[in-house]
Amino acid sequence: MSLLETAPRPAQRRAPPALKSLRWWTPQRIALAALGLWLLSSVYIVPADQQAVETRFGKVVAPRVMPGIHLSLPWPIDRVTRLKVQQLQRQVVGGDITDGVLGRTQPLAAQFLTGDQNIIYLRVVAQYSVGLPVEYLFQAQEVARMVGAVVEAELARRVARRGVDAVLTTEKAALQEEVRGAAQQRLNEYRLGVRISTVNLESAGPPPEAADAFRDVAGARADSARIVSESQGYANDVIPKARGEAQQLREAAAAYRQRKINEALGDASRFTQVAAEYARAGEVNGHRLYVEAMEQILPRIKKLIVDRSGNIDLTIIRKGAEPAPVK
Repeated sequence: MSLLETAPRPAQRRAPPALKSLRWWTPQRIALAALGLWLLSSVYIVPADQQAVETRFGKVVAPRVMPGIHLSLPWPIDRVTRLKVQQLQRQVVGGDITDGVLGRTQPLAAQFLTGDQNIIYLRVVAQYSVGLPVEYLFQAQEVARMVGAVVEAELARRVARRGVDAVLTTEKAALQEEVRGAAQQRLNEYRLGVRISTVNLESAGPPPEAADAFRDVAGARADSARIVSESQGYANDVIPKARGEAQQLREAAAAYRQRKINEALGDASRFTQVAAEYARAGEVNGHRLYVEAMEQILPRIKKLIVDRSGNIDLTIIRKGAEPAPVK
C-alpha cells in the first residue's frame, strides 16, 4: 500500500441554504410565477356592500357587477372599479359641512328670496348614494358639486313660490319633499347615477336684523293658535250639552203632545158614549147628569136655601159645615 492510498482525503464542503434557494429560482420558474400571478389578477371579489364596473381598454364591458367572485381578463387589459353603493354621502347647501360643526355661517350662500320678497337664511343637507355605478363614474367629474348645485336650484325655485311665514312654520316638510323629488328628476335627466335619499332642512331663520320681529310674530301666532284651540275645546264641551238638552225638550214636548191627544180622544169617546145613552133615555140621563154636576159644584160654594112655604131661614153655611135642617 502506497503512501497516497493511506493519506486521509479532505472533507467535502456543503453549499449554504441561501445558495440552494437561489439555485431553485431559475429564470424559467420566475417566469412561471409571474405568469401565475398575472393570471390570478383576472379573479376579483366584490364585497357585499359594493358594486363594480369592468372596463376593457377604457371601454365599459360590465356596467354593473354585483357582489361575489368574478373573472375578467388579466390586468391591464381589464380594469375593475369598485363603488360603495350603500354608503350615504352628504352635500350641504347654504354653507360647508365644517360650518355646521364650528357654528359659522355664510350669509351669501345661505340667502334665499321668498315669494313675498323677504330674505331668509336656509341650510339644507342632501343625503345621496350611488344608483348606477357606470353613470356615477363616467358622466361627471365632480358629482358632489353637481348634486349640491341641483338641490340649491330646486330649493331656490320652491322657496320663491312661498311666503316667508310658510317656509318658517307650516310647509317645511312639504318643501323638503318637493325639493327631493324635483332634484332627483333633474339628476336623472343629467344621468349622474345618483339616488337622493333625503333632503333635510336643518335651519331656517330670518336675517339677524329682523329676528326680534319674527319672534314676536311667531309668539303672536302661537297665542292665536292657543286661543283658537281653547275656543274649540269650549265649543266641543257646550254644544253637545245644548244638543242633549234640546233633544230632551223635544222628547218631553212630544210626550206631552201625545198625552194631551190621548186625553182628548178619551174625553171625546166618553162624550160620544154619554150622548148615545142620553139619546136613548133623555129625561133620566139629564136628571142624572144634573145631579152629578150639583154634587161637584155645591160643596165648593156658599148656599142660600129658601123654603117654598114662605118661611125664610137664612143660614150661612161655613165651609166644611153641614146645612141646618129646614122646619
